[in-house]
Amino acid sequence: MIKRKKASFPKPLAEFVGAAVDPVLAKQGFGQSSLILHWDDIVGKRLAECCEPIKLQWPPRPRERAPDAAVEPATLVLRVIGAMALEVQHMAPQILERVNAHLGWRAVGRLAIRQGPLERAAGPTLVAPPDPEAVAEASRATEGIDDDGLRKALILLGARAMRGRAGGV
Repeated sequence: MIKRKKASFPKPLAEFVGAAVDPVLAKQGFGQSSLILHWDDIVGKRLAECCEPIKLQWPPRPRERAPDAAVEPATLVLRVIGAMALEVQHMAPQILERVNAHLGWRAVGRLAIRQGPLERAAGPTLVAPPDPEAVAEASRATEGIDDDGLRKALILLGARAMRGRAGGV
């Protein structure tokens, strides 16, 4: 009998993000990364553009707590763009409802708002085109490559690497 090898397919990077990020987020009070990773889906695109979760603050647990005592809900600390703080404050009940629905239980009981700029990137950064001299030099270095797509990619990479070597960005 011939044993067949199981086909192995590459896993998407998204499958590894949660496990890699969870320990870091746990220090901020988040039990799992889904609240951060799916923030746009939880509160909607419009609100996600003006606020982001910073941390979950859990109340201190008494040492001699009864096992059947209810767990006190946490406070979700949000960083909000200054102009939108009042609107986010008015929408607090809806935000709490959506967050708790996502988590599956009444984990969050109140919001705390911290005004300030959001920490995530605003958008793609623009990269200046490579220097024409560097493109010409990279073209000469890749003359032996037959595949046009590969050659163009190597020319661009080489030109940008040469620009960095020459003291540019």
